[in-house]
Amino acid sequence: MHEVIVCEKPTSAEKIAKALSPSAKKKVYNKKVKYWELKKDSKDITVVSAVGHLYSLTPDNPKDRVYFDLHWAPAYEVNKKGSGFTKDYVRAIKKLGKNADSYVHACDYDTEGTLIGYNALKYACGQENLSKISRMKFSTLTKKDLLEAYDNRIDLDMNQVDTGIARHVLDYYFGVNISKALMKSVSSAKHRFLKLSAGRVQTPTLSILVERENEIKDFVPEPYWLIKALVEGRTEDGVEDHIEVDHVDGKIFDKARAEEIMTKCQGKDAKVHKISLSNSKTQPPVPFNLGGLQSEAYNVFGFSPKKTQVIAQNLYTSGYTSYPRTSSQKLPESLGFKEIFSQLSHDGEFKKHISQLPSKLRPNNGKKDDAAHPAIHPTGILPQGLSRDDKKIYDLIVYRFISVFFEAAKFETMSTTLDIEGEKFRFRRRRVTHKGWMEHYPYRNIDNEEFPDIKEGDILKVLKLLADEKETKPPARYNQASLIKELEKRELGTKATRADIIDKLYDRKYITGDKQIEVNQLGTNMIDTLSTYCNDLTSEELTRAFENKLEGIDNNTSTRSEVIEEGKKEVKIILGDITKNSKEIGTKLYESYQESNIVGTCPTCGGNLVKRYSFKTKASFVGCSNYPDCTTIYSIPKGTNFLKKKCEKCGLPIISFGKPRQRACLDPNCGKDTTKPHQPEKVGECPECGKQLLKRSGRYGDFIGCSGFPKCRFTCSVEELEQKLK
Repeated sequence: MHEVIVCEKPTSAEKIAKALSPSAKKKVYNKKVKYWELKKDSKDITVVSAVGHLYSLTPDNPKDRVYFDLHWAPAYEVNKKGSGFTKDYVRAIKKLGKNADSYVHACDYDTEGTLIGYNALKYACGQENLSKISRMKFSTLTKKDLLEAYDNRIDLDMNQVDTGIARHVLDYYFGVNISKALMKSVSSAKHRFLKLSAGRVQTPTLSILVERENEIKDFVPEPYWLIKALVEGRTEDGVEDHIEVDHVDGKIFDKARAEEIMTKCQGKDAKVHKISLSNSKTQPPVPFNLGGLQSEAYNVFGFSPKKTQVIAQNLYTSGYTSYPRTSSQKLPESLGFKEIFSQLSHDGEFKKHISQLPSKLRPNNGKKDDAAHPAIHPTGILPQGLSRDDKKIYDLIVYRFISVFFEAAKFETMSTTLDIEGEKFRFRRRRVTHKGWMEHYPYRNIDNEEFPDIKEGDILKVLKLLADEKETKPPARYNQASLIKELEKRELGTKATRADIIDKLYDRKYITGDKQIEVNQLGTNMIDTLSTYCNDLTSEELTRAFENKLEGIDNNTSTRSEVIEEGKKEVKIILGDITKNSKEIGTKLYESYQESNIVGTCPTCGGNLVKRYSFKTKASFVGCSNYPDCTTIYSIPKGTNFLKKKCEKCGLPIISFGKPRQRACLDPNCGKDTTKPHQPEKVGECPECGKQLLKRSGRYGDFIGCSGFPKCRFTCSVEELEQKLK
């Protein structure tokens, strides 16, 4: 009897094969695709893998004006350049899966994983074999979990399959058709090609960012005053410890009131009016779901959500942590906490904390649940040879897992009110009385302040009285982590797609900025234009409604065909709005694109310096908007970013480029005397050909090159010269 197991990735296939049989043999199809053969329970088993999606949606007739009639085709046919590598995997599954007696779907247990495996089995192995499929469900790639999943296989969840198909069809309907219509509007209005992108979730996400930009732009700052006093004090050990106290009114918007307090309190002593001591607890954190891990990794390490997701997925496929794309904040007892901790204890650093765990292991579970997978946790298998960043995420997951089993941290708080001539001031200090979980989670600062040695009725000398004039600040821009949280709160996108949506907005140049997301002119005008002419596309409500309908397929409250048909109706309405206002939309989008590419002022004629792309040279450059009357032009390296900072010498923008990133003036000749011929300085003999080495000046600064160029291509940086000549 022959059984074929289809996995999502090659690493998963290897782990499943070795879990089922230590003597599994590795084979190679067409010198490229690894697969495994083994015997188990009198069955000949072949374990083969996909590499993500092997099949993509494509229109039945590419010449159609609107694409509603779609079918699944091999990804290498749909996208020959980007997915060509999948061809051998499709052929391997076809050949190895031919005439098998049974099939096992062993891709990741979520909507995407289910669809990946379903399509591979349906189209590569044949629709007639769908009745022979069983499903493995696992959350870690450990031998224990994989054997349990194989021995307790379940039926393929067709609701999950239908949800995946409907989601892909909706994304195609909205994304491809609407993007195509917007690009056509620009082409019709301006006879120019402009690559634009809109989507079912992408556009409302951009709308959220534009809304915040408008709040910042419309914000009118208000002046206010903070009154503070510095009073003398000593700690309980007698060490001098001055105390900063704040006026109880906090932000004072009335200048006269601020001046009154300052006049009244100037030169006066403070009397300790009231001291109250209280105890509080800080509960342990909840286990990580994907959003929680992304947020914490951003706050602690500055990692983008996408980077964290990729690392977490790699740790999972390596068998070190559990499946990352989960919404759950719960750790069930069935995971076997003691066994995991026992394995982790082989690491000395982890053991220091694990040895102090309470005898009864009860995690501080959160509220969110996920029927498919538990919260993210280590499997117990200790990793080898992780990169620095991968190790950071792994340690973060382990320490969070350890900390959720400890008791709450306990604090004592001293809240004190002082009286200065009838005006009340206060300060608060907090010290730890029991570190609890905080002692075992090294990513949190612990408040442990000294209490001053004072009592009610004491008179304290005021050393200084200050009035800080400040202004109210606009709402903060989103960063990538806070935007993920906002999307989660508004129920837009899924845990698996939110990071990709943000990445796409960067890729389309709608947004910029790492620490704070800023929307550029094209992004702002895209939302303003779409809000004016086809408001449904920017609507959160529409997107949320479709997310609920997709969930309804899983819950048997809606069907795949109903959701797809409704999506088609909505897209037709939006396309009708775009067609009706095509000229206005195209003109506005192209003008905003042009505006977003202005990088400075031309030093020759005062026109705009505009970033452009040459289809002839396939490279970007900066030219004057008054061309051909003005021929000012600057070449720029690939991957150049334009900074807000201007060159102090010439006023042109500063650019960043290269790896590692370097900064320079847009003008490569800035600060150089180009009227005199430059005589390169001789600095030694070339270690490769013996000719003179010359110190030359290039686009990116000084460098060392051989006088025998182009026959000899030896180069090095000025800093490397001494080492190269040894």
